[in-house]
Amino acid sequence: MALHKGAGDDRRLSIGPFTGIADPLGAMQLAPPLHRLGPGPVAADTAYQLVHDELLLDGNARLNLATFVTTSMEAQATRLMTECLDKNMIDKDEYPQTAELERRCVSILADLWHAPDPDAAIGCSTTGSSEACMLAGMALKHRWTRRNPDRYRTGARPNLVMGVNVQVCWEKFCTFWEVEPRTAPMSGERFHLDAEQAVALCDENTIGVVGVLGSTFDGSYEPVAEICAALDAFQERTGLDVPVHVDGASGGMVAPFLDPALVWDFRLPRVASINTSGHKYGLVYPGVGWALWRDAEALPEELVFRVNYLGGEMPTFALNFSRPGAQVAAQYYVFLRLGREGFRAVQGACREVAGYLAGEIGKLGCFRLLTHGDQVPVFAFTTTGDVPFDVFDVSRRLRERGWQVPAYTFPPHREDLSVLRVVCRNGFSRDLADLLLADLGRLLPELRRQPVPLKELGVPARSGFHH
Repeated sequence: MALHKGAGDDRRLSIGPFTGIADPLGAMQLAPPLHRLGPGPVAADTAYQLVHDELLLDGNARLNLATFVTTSMEAQATRLMTECLDKNMIDKDEYPQTAELERRCVSILADLWHAPDPDAAIGCSTTGSSEACMLAGMALKHRWTRRNPDRYRTGARPNLVMGVNVQVCWEKFCTFWEVEPRTAPMSGERFHLDAEQAVALCDENTIGVVGVLGSTFDGSYEPVAEICAALDAFQERTGLDVPVHVDGASGGMVAPFLDPALVWDFRLPRVASINTSGHKYGLVYPGVGWALWRDAEALPEELVFRVNYLGGEMPTFALNFSRPGAQVAAQYYVFLRLGREGFRAVQGACREVAGYLAGEIGKLGCFRLLTHGDQVPVFAFTTTGDVPFDVFDVSRRLRERGWQVPAYTFPPHREDLSVLRVVCRNGFSRDLADLLLADLGRLLPELRRQPVPLKELGVPARSGFHH
């Protein structure tokens, strides 16, 4: 805004077009543009209010028991992220201290996961676990290709072994990088990969096995140590050395604090790489993930690119280039803020709430628990066979009170099983758990008066599965 001298020596203000509008009612007389740019700008307050009001139709994040993603942080963390919104994580020469915080986070995770030399660990931040898994998968494929150049040149198709319960990013990886997905189906009460299934699917073209520490379907840990032991025996029999990647998107930030005796990480020599989601039980707003490799040998050099047009030669091996540094700063803040005891307290509180809520739901008499929230603070349950409603009816009715509890069908070969899943995150308190139980108790008498599940009356079942 500038002060100008006008005709007759009068003074007037020259206001920029984004500062405001001359007619305060003008913006109220027209509907806002939705799918095309408007002819000109509107006042900042007007634009804010229009978007703000529309977003009121979204669900309440604190009542969203479908997502693993962090929905609350301390005000100081939010302020720190706001201060870093304009920092580009890839520009390590311009923002060297943000790069240093990333390096510290990698070392902290490497120490947490018992890397041979945490200070020399190879790792990076990513936009989330999906990108981290892509990087880990690429490293596995390149390692296999280097070990088997003749087989690869003659058209052998590499494969990746995993359970059918893996996150969809692994299916994407196999499609994008032309790897055959070999998935072990669910069977009976086995809802994830086990050692026997893993070894049975391996051959000379297997680039690796994915073990999931915290299945998104039910919150359970896959037996990583047993899988590694079975692969050790497999190597003795066949000479085939199959590495393991641990997808610790959720459990990688839970097990070190609540299950320290559980061996699943770099203590197992066969574990080549691990990923986790900083924006899940890493307690940071989305999106940030982490990918770590045991050592430099586990990350082929051809996957590391060096760029110098940002002011200095910098190695990079993430898929994305420009991305915000705010989440990395926030991750370091959380590490600094909590320490080991703080993380143990936060994750322990989540598990305690999950166990309490699962136990109370089990007492209602019309649900069967599949898991109890005693690993990742997540549990799944289904309806018993003697009630006239199903999990989709329960999910639909809970949504009327604002609760988002996903209902979904399990994958092959358990499509007959439909469940509800509850994710207990930091901020979901015992008080909120009691409110959920009270609402569930109020709606059950109405559900019991139904003649049959609504899907049998033609009402479509709404699936709400969220990773």
